Amino acid sequence: MPDYVLERVMQKRGRLRVFDRFEPSRTALVVIDMQNFYVADLPPALDIIPVINRLAQGFRAKGAAVAWVSMTAGQDGKSTWPLYHDYFFRRDNGARHRDQLSPGSEGHKLHPRLDARPGDIYAAKTRFSAFLPQACDLHGQLAARGIQNVAIGGVVTNFCCETSARDAMMLDYRVAMVSDANAARYPEDHQAGFTTVFQSFGDVLTSDEMLDDMLR
Repeated sequence: MPDYVLERVMQKRGRLRVFDRFEPSRTALVVIDMQNFYVADLPPALDIIPVINRLAQGFRAKGAAVAWVSMTAGQDGKSTWPLYHDYFFRRDNGARHRDQLSPGSEGHKLHPRLDARPGDIYAAKTRFSAFLPQACDLHGQLAARGIQNVAIGGVVTNFCCETSARDAMMLDYRVAMVSDANAARYPEDHQAGFTTVFQSFGDVLTSDEMLDDMLR
């Protein structure tokens, strides 16, 4: 973290960590948008797959949950988010995003190298955030299991992952973003997502710190 952020955090709360530890039985690893469409277009996403898999295996071994969240941008040729596609894309790019992130397309599927298992949680979202209840069923699934803590990884750091971290905290989850399990297009974007969350929304931990934390 930049020095000015560390200074700001220490002035605000007097410590760097927000939460002392995460109880495994009440914790879920939430992996966001690691779908073929995004991974193919984002080389850094390939690099975090082994980290995500190691986290998923470690979480399961400790009795924690693993959740895979996928973006659904279209259905039967129609956009699930018309404002986004109509105003934030060229027409051809908007159609590609919509169609490649529609159920049944190859782009919509989780990347085949991910260690996703039948007993895991699966959720679909139609907006950036995985914790916007009207746009994703993740919150209901986690609440039903008594989950109170979430560790967030996936793509991209400063869009869907950061937005999900913010909204999760607003719903009173204890949040950590896992620094080496997130990926963004540019290093500056990657850091920006963590900087915001670290100041007011949750912890930013490495995968080793996250796994070690649940041993204590």
